Amino acid sequence: MKTRDHILFGAAYYDEYQPTTNLDEDMRLMREANMNLIRVGEGSWSHWEPEDGKFSLDWLQPVLDKAQENGIQAIIGMPTFAIPQWVVRKYPEIAITDGTDNVLPFGGREEHSYSHPVFRFLASRMMRKIVERYSNHPAVIGWQLHNEPGLHLNYSRDAFEGFKDYLRHRYGSVERLNKEWGLAYWSHELSTWDDLWQPQGNAQPQYDIEWRRYQAQLTDEMLTWQRELIQAHCRPDQFITVNFALGREAVDEGTASRQLDIAGSDPYYRMQDGLKYPDFDPAAGAWYASGPWSLALMADRTYSLKQEPFFVLETDGGPVGGSADNRPGYHGQWRQAAWQFISRGADLIEYWHWQQLHYGTETYWGGILPHDRNPGRVYEEIAQLGAELSRSGSRVTDLTPDADVAILYSVNSRWGLSYEPYMSADGTADPHMVRNPKAYDHLLEAFYQGAYAARRQVRMVQDIQLVDAGTGETVVDPESFAAKNPVFVVAGMYISTEAMLTWLKHYVLAGGHLILGPRSTYADWLARPRLDIKPSQISDMAKVSYQEFSNISAPLSVASVDSDFELRNGAAATEWVDCLRSEGARILARNSHPHFAQFPLITTENVDKGRLTVVGTVPNTELAASIFDYALPSNPWAYLPESVTHSSAVNSSGYRIHFLFNWDWQEQEVRLPVKCAELNGATNVGTVELGAWDVAVLQELGEPHDMRANNNEVAA
Repeated sequence: MKTRDHILFGAAYYDEYQPTTNLDEDMRLMREANMNLIRVGEGSWSHWEPEDGKFSLDWLQPVLDKAQENGIQAIIGMPTFAIPQWVVRKYPEIAITDGTDNVLPFGGREEHSYSHPVFRFLASRMMRKIVERYSNHPAVIGWQLHNEPGLHLNYSRDAFEGFKDYLRHRYGSVERLNKEWGLAYWSHELSTWDDLWQPQGNAQPQYDIEWRRYQAQLTDEMLTWQRELIQAHCRPDQFITVNFALGREAVDEGTASRQLDIAGSDPYYRMQDGLKYPDFDPAAGAWYASGPWSLALMADRTYSLKQEPFFVLETDGGPVGGSADNRPGYHGQWRQAAWQFISRGADLIEYWHWQQLHYGTETYWGGILPHDRNPGRVYEEIAQLGAELSRSGSRVTDLTPDADVAILYSVNSRWGLSYEPYMSADGTADPHMVRNPKAYDHLLEAFYQGAYAARRQVRMVQDIQLVDAGTGETVVDPESFAAKNPVFVVAGMYISTEAMLTWLKHYVLAGGHLILGPRSTYADWLARPRLDIKPSQISDMAKVSYQEFSNISAPLSVASVDSDFELRNGAAATEWVDCLRSEGARILARNSHPHFAQFPLITTENVDKGRLTVVGTVPNTELAASIFDYALPSNPWAYLPESVTHSSAVNSSGYRIHFLFNWDWQEQEVRLPVKCAELNGATNVGTVELGAWDVAVLQELGEPHDMRANNNEVAA
């Protein structure tokens, strides 16, 4: 895609949801707020096709026409995530079954099977009508597939039969599957494919990991046929995207993104004190993210899907917790969040949604306009942001985020640690059925938060972007990767191929510094613990090994035993300890426990041109930040006020853009370590005054050059 001359900026717009149309006034307000984009149509299959085979396609025409009149472009969403009631009535077999063997009742959304041929036929027929009708409308610049795919695991009969075929093609015979899965255990050996038990009753990790891959494949297949259908009828200048809700259980965002021109996500977050730093409200138990670091992480994860600029297709238009959890942002927080996303590569900021709804499940999901339809405080801040984006133009589009350190993301390990977690979700554990869907992300976030606290920027890298899991072939040369990413964190990589472990060793030998966190390299591609000494295939190189590991009930204080390793105040080990045994490795830190103190907590070892550091615990933020202080060179942006964070990126003209955020009520003065100009202001500034919940955008002075060549890039 060519470089855009402005950030796409707008909101999801649903004139069909409103008690009465307010189209003219809505478009006027959008234009005055410098909005240039709406997303339409994705939730209204029944409006497009009120009866089987009887289509109503013209209702969107006035919306698109009025948008065009006001200089506003549109993305049309494919309305396949919420099926009409006539489909439910005529084809009840389309329903999915849940993990307790109950048919998921209709009345919400995503109650249908992606793999059912009836769904595919009906959805394809409807989509073709929409694309043929509107692909040539001048306002339409792109298409969104489905909506937040992968909400439910699909336990329906057609999906289960498909799973048996999936296994038959993958393993060839039940004898091989019996061997690979170890099914002599508990008398699970199959004599025919029809002996395979239903997933609802499964208690075997090898079954589960293949079941999760199959479920993701169903989602990939659905997105593939949707893309192919649209491509056959749309204009060549129109893009195709999808809005991932990161972490959905039936999708692998990495593989699914191969179907997209541009990856997108829906990063929702807790406002008010949820954006305070460093002492943010953690929103324990909430479904949305909390903490400014989480905005950066969600953006970095989305950028990583294609290692290219991405779309924020939904984010907080207001409170997102429903009728009993209302926390509208403090003044300035909408600007902060948007600029944080842009600083990490977002080319589109789109709010959900323009107008708060008067009906339905999401009646109290905040919009830019409240229920009375009158512009207020939220609209005024969005308009301020729109003016800033308009003035900034192409200087903030097509950004390549800077990165000090790379961190691996492994969807398969997320699945593996969900089924065999290192910690339970609620503090209790049935040894046969312990599950924790958040275990992997919790472990990875411990390291990410440490990098954020150390004022370090992160490049997330998908494991499948380094080594092809199916063929074992190298995708990115480890020597090239080491040159661009001299420090690489691999934490929680519970499931990996032999080829991936070989790649990591070559990365170290090529001069990279590998920081290996807990639960990494432990199991193979079928979630089977490897036979060799742990950390598997790494222990000889690291000169450290372990056989035992332990959960810990309370944080353990940590002491440095190496003068080069300086600890931040409050550094602690949490949740887990690998009982490391040094076999010549340099020991950096130990813990204070009367038993566990005998085991090194962190070790490091020079290996050829590289270095291998092993972290045998889940570090708290202070300990993780100390690790990055040790592993990375000094950072001129590290000496900021406590509530101020920094992000930077290089634009398509070769200029570095700096972003400063103050996540607190207290005003702050920041002395700049490099010469900068305000992006839309003074030509040369040495200090920046940041108000409460404020953001400053600066351009580094100097001649443009190919800064991207020096950036930590990964070929997706």
